[in-house]
Amino acid sequence: MPKSARPRRSMLYMPGSNARALEKARALPADSLILDLEDAVAPDAKELARKQVCEAVAAGGFGMREVLIRVNALSTKWGYEDIAMASKSGANGLLLPKVESADAIRHMEAIMRANGAPESMRIWAMMETPRSILESQRIAESTPRMEGLVMGTSDLAKELDCAHTHERLPFIVSLGLCLLAARAAGLAILDGVYLDLNDEVGFEAACKQGQELGFDGKTLIHPKQVGPCNKVFTPKPQDVAWSRRIIEAHAAATARGEGVVVVDGRLVENLHVESARRIVSMADAIAAMEAANA
Repeated sequence: MPKSARPRRSMLYMPGSNARALEKARALPADSLILDLEDAVAPDAKELARKQVCEAVAAGGFGMREVLIRVNALSTKWGYEDIAMASKSGANGLLLPKVESADAIRHMEAIMRANGAPESMRIWAMMETPRSILESQRIAESTPRMEGLVMGTSDLAKELDCAHTHERLPFIVSLGLCLLAARAAGLAILDGVYLDLNDEVGFEAACKQGQELGFDGKTLIHPKQVGPCNKVFTPKPQDVAWSRRIIEAHAAATARGEGVVVVDGRLVENLHVESARRIVSMADAIAAMEAANA
């Protein structure tokens, strides 16, 4: 499981070339922000976007929101300078696109270190090609600085030549492999974007599917998606209440020297208590973040 209970229900892409969007991001209810220098930025605006994003991050004002910068791939003419400047920005982490090997992550890390990135600055990897998926375990385990994986399902669909279906069956193998790799390495993992902004029913279904599969949250392309996404990925009050009950009941049983306890006819063992603690920790973390960002 992930190393911390940091909420990542919603991770919103914001175009780095749009100064108004960067300012607006400071007040949005998204748990995490991806300030984008890659796909959302035209080639002739890349350098402006880099400058605006790094200045915006350095200026702060994002509250408890996690701030990531998606740089351009190292195979492009902008990638090295993106990483070099972003390393000094104070962002929580850098997101590298088109990752197809552990060596790509280690190359990025070397550039970060050479440019003064603090050890607290984490690395995230976009999983968006067939080779990304097949190399997911090695990528996830490439460096202790790795924090999470982000599914790039739009690019993956293009590479696989598959359809975007309601059930997302063409993606299930890829999603599952990356989930396994992330959890085995103790990383976070975010589901891919939903492109149809007018299909609210389909979006909610995709969020629920991602939550059921085990994703920490979903990447988003528009602020209107944040609220519905947060609702799906927030632990339900009844689940939090039940979790607190079984934690207390198991603690009492342990104090009596008993390894298991029955609560409302259900057998509760240590594995159930571990899951319950994760739910309670996440609910508490969400409440603290929302209060701080209000």
